[in-house]
Amino acid sequence: MPSGRCPAGGPVLQFTNCRILRGGTLLREDLWVREGRILDPEKLFFEERRVADEQRDCGGCILAPGFIDVQINGGFGVDFSRATEDVGSGVALVARRILSHGVTSFCPTLVTSPPEVYHKVLPQISVKSGGPHGAGVLGVHLEGPFISREKRGAHPEAYLRSFGANAFHDVLATYGSLDNVRIVTLAPELDRSREVIQALTAQGIRVSLGHSVADLRAAEVAVQSGATFITHLFNAMLPFHHRDPGIVGLLTTDQLPPGHCIFYGMIADGIHTNPAALRIAHRAHPQGTKTLSGSIAPMDVCIRHFLQATGCSVESALEAATLHPAQLLGLEKTKGSLDFGADADFVVLDDSLHVQATYISGELVWQAEEAGP
Repeated sequence: MPSGRCPAGGPVLQFTNCRILRGGTLLREDLWVREGRILDPEKLFFEERRVADEQRDCGGCILAPGFIDVQINGGFGVDFSRATEDVGSGVALVARRILSHGVTSFCPTLVTSPPEVYHKVLPQISVKSGGPHGAGVLGVHLEGPFISREKRGAHPEAYLRSFGANAFHDVLATYGSLDNVRIVTLAPELDRSREVIQALTAQGIRVSLGHSVADLRAAEVAVQSGATFITHLFNAMLPFHHRDPGIVGLLTTDQLPPGHCIFYGMIADGIHTNPAALRIAHRAHPQGTKTLSGSIAPMDVCIRHFLQATGCSVESALEAATLHPAQLLGLEKTKGSLDFGADADFVVLDDSLHVQATYISGELVWQAEEAGP
């Protein structure tokens, strides 16, 4: 092909000398990208009779899907729950800074706040694709205010709320709008929580259980009503007890609807959750694991700690921050994998899982100094 000429379909990038995470395995294969998507090289060769327009040598590094963080309360001096006139600039700052930690998409998270804060902040946070400007915004995670007083943690007690006679109306009145909301964390023991869970899931919003004193039965009813996630497992919930394991018991319950999977987040920062608890959760329910940086630790640090604490495989640790959150959000066809046709959001890692480069839609958006490609 003559230099400087790209046939219809745009230029093809070939990432070579790498191990790519696909199907739970690190494969010694090349990664092919065009127009922001992962390509099937066989179709490229045999149907289009094309070769790559550009090759990039990855120096033997790991290529994994971009990390997805479903709970970021802020960072870098920004608090998403603070009602300022320009919330969007704070979200943009965080989105830009987390690229260096391999995060390519995230859910800005608001903690318990008064209605006027939600009404002011939520319209300023919109779903947005990622790029050189920063990680993509998948939608807002509302953590509270419909949570337990006993397990509120750092959430301000004065702003906690319960559901009234018209429960879903109370939700709408509190938040103002659910247009860009992706996840709502609530306590399932609250009266009328079941109808709220059903109403939220009917709108495609994921419901997570957390900040709760629920017993196992209440948690199971919530899951049967549509809840699919547990917010920071072990933290801000009843501790495991052999007579009633509470929400933690969902890890091994036999009362899930057919085909229903429970995902759970864990603060794998070495502080909030003991390594032994991480091991218990991972071994009891490895397919539902998702690490998260729900504290001061960034995502890549949590992945490395989770790997060390649980003794799981590198593949499992990486899928806990990529495939599983994508499945939780129903985005697994485009995010969280390097399957053919998926978005070319990926991270280049060395053998110790330190981020060397971050790509969104096949475009380099962050690179460590003196790192390739």
